[in-house]
Amino acid sequence: MGIEIERKFLVSGEGWRDAATASTRYSQGYLSRDPARTVRVRIAGDAAFLTIKGATQGATRAEFEYAVPLADAQQLLALCDGPVVEKFRHLCPHEGMTWEVDEFLGANAGLVVAEIELVSETQSFGRPGWLGAEVTGDGRYVNANLAVRPFSSWGG
Repeated sequence: MGIEIERKFLVSGEGWRDAATASTRYSQGYLSRDPARTVRVRIAGDAAFLTIKGATQGATRAEFEYAVPLADAQQLLALCDGPVVEKFRHLCPHEGMTWEVDEFLGANAGLVVAEIELVSETQSFGRPGWLGAEVTGDGRYVNANLAVRPFSSWGG
């Protein structure tokens, strides 16, 4: 079984841009946003994926990801529940690990979030200086929720 252990943080400041070694545009939508079983279609540059995720417990959840033809993914995005989430994902190495920094576009513009995938929930990791508050357990920052309640709607 595939397992994802991920921690998520807000990004403060611009220092992360200097650390980025690669950037890819993402478009993703949700065929199911049920927290017990999320089904996502994602286009990442010229590649496309179908991902099924189980319920989150702590920072861990089941995850199964499969490559799909790009043309299929483009058609599947039209079937998604709610708007498509658009973002750039920047890869930022730090102390032997790679942070994924998501810079959101459209209705989520202004939101920048960093994620790190771990091998266990207790794994230690270095915190880059541009890392802000942890939001791992805050459902507002889940991409499936950002599709229907975007950052721009949160208010002050």
